[in-house]
Amino acid sequence: MSDLTSKRVIASAPDTNQPYRVMVVDDSAVIRGLLTRWLGSDPKIEVVATANNGEMALNLVSVAKPEIIILDIEMPKMDGLTALPKLLEKAPGVRVIMASTLTKRGADISIRALAAGAADYVPKPESTREAGAAETFRKTLTEKILVLGAAGRRRATTVKGRVTTPATGRAEVHSAGLYGDAPVTLRVPSRQKPSVIVIGSSTGGPQALFKVLTALSGKVSVSILVTQHMPATFTAILAEHIARVSGLPCAEAIDGEVLRAGQVYVAPGEYHMTVVSKGAIPVIQLNQDPPENFCRPAVDQLFRGIARVYGNRALAAVLTGMGHDGLKGGEALVDAGGTLIAQDEDSSVVWGMPGAVATAGLCSAVLPIGKLGDELAHLATGAAQ
Repeated sequence: MSDLTSKRVIASAPDTNQPYRVMVVDDSAVIRGLLTRWLGSDPKIEVVATANNGEMALNLVSVAKPEIIILDIEMPKMDGLTALPKLLEKAPGVRVIMASTLTKRGADISIRALAAGAADYVPKPESTREAGAAETFRKTLTEKILVLGAAGRRRATTVKGRVTTPATGRAEVHSAGLYGDAPVTLRVPSRQKPSVIVIGSSTGGPQALFKVLTALSGKVSVSILVTQHMPATFTAILAEHIARVSGLPCAEAIDGEVLRAGQVYVAPGEYHMTVVSKGAIPVIQLNQDPPENFCRPAVDQLFRGIARVYGNRALAAVLTGMGHDGLKGGEALVDAGGTLIAQDEDSSVVWGMPGAVATAGLCSAVLPIGKLGDELAHLATGAAQ
């Protein structure tokens, strides 16, 4: 694939049997060439265009018809953050992956981009000459493209069932998509008023978290614990953004910290977060045990600890994300009498994690992200009694 400056693109409508169509936007010719070679080596991916800034990407997007755009942040003429909303407007349905450094500035801009509609981000290695870091970057980026591409095509071709909270008894609907025509059986929520809310999320999580936590602001007084799959620098910035957007006090969790009512705690990157009892006092515990589900922090660790400490007074939510982290922990939480709800497929960037708990029959509700926060508030105030 030649560079944008040659004005050559491959233009054809996406087909479910064809490779995922990718555009690479980066001001470095070296990076553009490297990504084109890396991604082009996978038969499921085709780089259909490259551009060296956001302005050029806008000129090409309608012709190239990419399904996924790899978008650099720092570029001349038009940077990635400026180009993002324009690209989303010009190519509805395109999935944008931001490429950023692991610096504080890179993390801040990436989270602002996620809040503005980017589907995901990928941290750039400091040097592509470091074999280990370069290979990790290549594998991570390839996996994200394959997962987001598949989710985008399902969204365009599938009609999903609508799920709501049953007043009594059990309800069954069917959701066609990631898990096939899988039945979603809903459970009756716990009748105990919750003493804690825990939330797990991954791909697409920051934007979903902002909406859910904003909906909870001023309505609940319990502690809220969040595990979002992110590197260390990013989780600190995420906590700052949550506090700014939602108005709730929010910070990265500290090992040994006593839970406070109304406070939001974010699991630090590279640390699992769980809760233990010291006497009758719930205390945050951080550890660097091996990753679970390839993740650290892992949602499963958080949910298991909450199940042990809070039992039927636990309220949990699983938001958008790839994989199935939260499934085993969700089973433990529900078995202990707690309540679990999940984001629906239509509003998820990837219906991996929420789909796993929904189709396992663990949820009391599966809802659009715009309604999920209100449902958590409804349950947290004891309205289910």
